[in-house]
Amino acid sequence: MLFSRNRYSAPFKDSNQENAAHLLVTPTALADLSKADARTVISFMLLRRVEMGTVLIKEGEVTHTDFMMLILEGEVLVDNEVASMDDSMVMSVIGPGSLIGEMGVLDGAPRSASCTATSDLAVAVLSREALLTLIKSNPAVAARLMLAISKRLSDRLREANRKIRTLGGLSRALQQELNAAHQIKSGVIFGR
Repeated sequence: MLFSRNRYSAPFKDSNQENAAHLLVTPTALADLSKADARTVISFMLLRRVEMGTVLIKEGEVTHTDFMMLILEGEVLVDNEVASMDDSMVMSVIGPGSLIGEMGVLDGAPRSASCTATSDLAVAVLSREALLTLIKSNPAVAARLMLAISKRLSDRLREANRKIRTLGGLSRALQQELNAAHQIKSGVIFGR
């Protein structure tokens, strides 16, 4: 498993832990957590170095889906496969202070997007096992973490719904254009 405890993973040192806690409470991560809560959460995470080009998360993957990561250094490309194409669509490029995989740490379901390191990275990894340990040892902080993750997921769902409405409007407009073009073409062919 890419993010199991191994020679490439390590607990945080104090200076790195404070920086990671600061990044965890940024708007691109979990702004609803307090700084003290963030320090507690970070103490359950492992620091991991990742080489450029590494696929951190693969869309549709069904194994090893039980972790999330906070990007501390570097950038990650997030993309989705497009059903009608042989290519993928870049959803975003994210950097320090961004989270990936938070749905997986909660439900362990297949991944919904792919994430690839576009530079060397430093990440903080929270596994489901570590989350369960946090829940047992500090249920109040764990509850606030779960609420913050839930709010972040709700915000993303609302944004996705807004985009779907926008795409629906564009689709209707394109359909009207196609219908008009078809009527003109039919009128020319059939002498109307």
